[in-house]
Order: sequence, then structure tokens, then C-alpha cells
Amino acid sequence: MSRTIEVVINLKGETTVTTRGFAGASCRDASRSLEEALGQRLGERLTAQFHQTQAVTQQQQQSQ
Repeated sequence: MSRTIEVVINLKGETTVTTRGFAGASCRDASRSLEEALGQRLGERLTAQFHQTQAVTQQQQQSQ
């Protein structure tokens, strides 16, 4: 799956940044500079992919 960062600006000037194809917290690293440039964050919704990847990483670390 390719990695994409989608920025949508509505008619009120509000923006939404959506990442796809990133594993775990790497989406935050990838979109950080865009989010900082756009201004104050009003909210965050984490996807199932973010949480599933986090759980797998924790399981791998525990089994080592």
C-alpha cells in the first residue's frame, strides 16, 4: 500500500489532515510539519490501523 497524506480545506478554511498507509505512530511523524504549518490542532482521530500496529509492536517486544 502506498503512503499518502491528504489535506482537505473546507469553505470555512478548516483543514483536515488524513494519512494512509503508515504503520503505527509513523503517521504522526509524517504529518507533523504540515500540521504545525496549518496552526492549532482542534482534535485527533486515530484509525484502527494505528492501534493494531501498536498492539503488534508491543507483542513483538514482549516475546523477545
